[in-house]
Amino acid sequence: MKRHHVVAIASSVTLALSLAACGSDTPEKPEGSGTGTGTASGDCAAYESYGDLSGKTVTVYTSIVAPEDQPHIDSYKPFEECTGASIKYEGSKEFETQLQVRLKAGNAPDIAYIPQPGLLKTIVGQFPDSIVEASAGTSANVDKYYAASWKGYGTVDGKFYAAPLGANVKSFVWYSPSMFADNGYEIPKTYDELIALSDKIVADHGAEGIKPWCAGIGSGEATGWPATDWLEDLVLREAGIDVYNKWITNEVKFNDPQIAAALGKVGAILKNDKYVNGGIGDVKSIATTEFQDGGLPILDGNCFMHRQASFYAANWPEGTDVSEEGDVFAFYFPGMTADSRPVLGGGEFVAAFADRPEVAAFQAYLSSPEWANAKAKATPAGGWVSANSGLDPENLVSPIDKLSFSLLSDTSQDFGFDASDLMPGNVGAGSFWTEMTSWIAENKSDTQVLDAIQASWK
Repeated sequence: MKRHHVVAIASSVTLALSLAACGSDTPEKPEGSGTGTGTASGDCAAYESYGDLSGKTVTVYTSIVAPEDQPHIDSYKPFEECTGASIKYEGSKEFETQLQVRLKAGNAPDIAYIPQPGLLKTIVGQFPDSIVEASAGTSANVDKYYAASWKGYGTVDGKFYAAPLGANVKSFVWYSPSMFADNGYEIPKTYDELIALSDKIVADHGAEGIKPWCAGIGSGEATGWPATDWLEDLVLREAGIDVYNKWITNEVKFNDPQIAAALGKVGAILKNDKYVNGGIGDVKSIATTEFQDGGLPILDGNCFMHRQASFYAANWPEGTDVSEEGDVFAFYFPGMTADSRPVLGGGEFVAAFADRPEVAAFQAYLSSPEWANAKAKATPAGGWVSANSGLDPENLVSPIDKLSFSLLSDTSQDFGFDASDLMPGNVGAGSFWTEMTSWIAENKSDTQVLDAIQASWK
């Protein structure tokens, strides 16, 4: 997991779905699926299809520990109250290692939150007899309430195992609403409009030393990851989701012309002295600027835009008004056309390791609008969002969470899971980071960088 994901953590009408019964190896008991905007205590109509689970216990194992665990625990209450089941939550900082230890020892949890599709693939490959295919109710919910890409990330070798849970959006550009208004600038709707806006800012303010963009890719031993996000966003836009997914598995190589074209577009911004690095320095200063500080010159009026994920909201100084009419806000990093709206991001996935009716029901609940709304209500400080289109945005607190949801809930868009998180560790968290840093700091050529990353693939 990229180190910046830690920052992210430290951040309707009710319908009835007719669901298939459990598989032949499971007792004939209905698996629930609900819809709507959530269920208040005592209103259990949407939970009837889960059946009476009184006396049953479901164990949940995750990487989310105190104090971030409490909103999750609270979100289970409607399910517990309406079905009679008890949910036993356990969070661990050693989750990724200990989950595999427990599976090997035959001590699997009933449910686990898997933070990366790559880990899910590892578990399916190493412990095929431990993990259970997703319940019918879970599958029906994901088909209805999520973009198709999400189901793909929870699928291994053609079998659907894990439904999406929470999500984050990386395809954002931060800006100052007042600076845009004062200059008569409009939020770009296409990538070409974004470049045209950058050129307009150069023409209007270049003589003052004010730049269109500011950036920083410093992150200690993880320096370089923000640059990989830039390339991921451009591959998703320039080449499309099919090429993007093949790039993750190296079916499409790093030095493929399609990846090179995307890197060229990134370089047209990040390696352009006229565009960067407002309020900080020259192009090379991007490599020595910590990512937390990369967007701060916006507040001083030294740059206009900063591309960074939704979780960057936590990095603005205390007292900063993060809202559409405030000191800073964000707009969607536009696609190549106004109708093309791919989203780069990340999230967790819910896998089951027990084939019991109560486990199938709880897995379905976690993929339902009822749970998404219960979780939103249980997170009063904000900083959480789901791609479940049945989530009522009025239950979200933060304006950035609401904006993120507006992108994630579009079930027609292509969602690209963070590519470097899915690549082999020596590439995704190794050569990809270091070579992108050299690309900035040493002005290493596109060809040299892409060839070096490809050569590291094992």
